[in-house]
Amino acid sequence: MTKPIRSFLFVPADSERKIEKALQSAADALVLDLEDSVMPSRKSEAREALRKLLQSGNIAYGGALWVRINPLTSGLAVEDLCAVVGPALAGILLPKCTGPADVLTVSNYIDALTTARGMKDDGIGILAVVTETAASPFALGDYRHHHMPRLWGMTWGAEDLSSAIGAATNRSPTGQWAFTYQVVRSQCLLAAKAAGVNCVETLYADFKDSEGLYTSCVEARREGFSSRFAIHPAQVDGINAAFMPGPDEVSFAERVVAAFDASNGAGTIGLDGQMLDIPHLVQARNVLALNASFAAA
Repeated sequence: MTKPIRSFLFVPADSERKIEKALQSAADALVLDLEDSVMPSRKSEAREALRKLLQSGNIAYGGALWVRINPLTSGLAVEDLCAVVGPALAGILLPKCTGPADVLTVSNYIDALTTARGMKDDGIGILAVVTETAASPFALGDYRHHHMPRLWGMTWGAEDLSSAIGAATNRSPTGQWAFTYQVVRSQCLLAAKAAGVNCVETLYADFKDSEGLYTSCVEARREGFSSRFAIHPAQVDGINAAFMPGPDEVSFAERVVAAFDASNGAGTIGLDGQMLDIPHLVQARNVLALNASFAAA
């Protein structure tokens, strides 16, 4: 059983110190960043350092290594891909993705590079950031119509979108996401599920607010998000815990499955004063599968 990813920890690709610290974290995956956290004057240096790291063959890390490349429109994406595609790479985070064509373009580059380098069944995935431009939300319904085996998941972002549309803020007066960002968040979740891929919740900016982060992550998992980005190592434990079902949830799921197993094929059962049907059974099995995937790791 493939272990799911609950947490993606961002780390600048041009900081050897931060990378070394991140490799010691409990994050399920690292996102070695060549985009926003690296100044333009340091892009080449960061790319070369990352190439050497990924090719070293002695990375002591139990999780998956992903790389956020620069956008296709930047003119740097191909250089980034040429530097990082190899056996150590688990996936590419594709920023400012405008639609399925961008995913297919990156997929084709990865195919060509893995073939040229003699890699077999590499499994390099793509996690697309699908809401960072004003036009990209209008393509969200198109992903499900394309065969894209490398598309591992979709995620959304608010910071680049607010800049793209000239918004003064992406928050409401109460501190919640403003309506526009609530809409694209929901659309991203539905688009990912329609395409049959994971959906990753965007970052939680206040890395000192551990209680708020945990609550937000629990709500995100209940909605259907599979994981979340961390911008600081201090956020990883809270994210990992929140994206796992708790003991009470696991216990209830076990009881639901047991009750259906004992029902002689009934499609509806009563449990704890509730009427449960097949969708409840499916959800219970999903909870148990998620719990088992980490218990077996």
